[in-house]
Amino acid sequence: MEIKRNGSQPSAQGPAERFTGHVRVDPLHQAPAPARVSCAYVTFEPGARTAWHAHPLGQTLVVTAGCGRVQRWGGPLEEIRPGDVVWIAPGEKHWHGAAPATSMTHIAIQETLDGQAADWMEKVSDEEYLAGFAQHEE
Repeated sequence: MEIKRNGSQPSAQGPAERFTGHVRVDPLHQAPAPARVSCAYVTFEPGARTAWHAHPLGQTLVVTAGCGRVQRWGGPLEEIRPGDVVWIAPGEKHWHGAAPATSMTHIAIQETLDGQAADWMEKVSDEEYLAGFAQHEE
């Protein structure tokens, strides 16, 4: 058994090539082999979001605070709030982040396959991000 005490691991800023806006990643756990799960608290400031990406073994998001959005490629924009749990299927291209005026925090849980937890793609443009909100609010 291993217990990681709160505050024992440093926070990191989400890298600019994978995120738009200010994003803080607080690692929670990286299981040792042969396990392959990792999880982190991820906090998105208003308007911040991931780039489009996919996970080889899928991803679970557990929203803990704020108001956010998630969208799969070609799908509708979905609002997410505290207590919501989002399952993203393996290989499904998607993005997630905060609402334009509200921050959002979720726990992200994923597994690695051949050392990779995500395949990062192009950034979500401001036009895509804002168009999604306009469509959602209609």
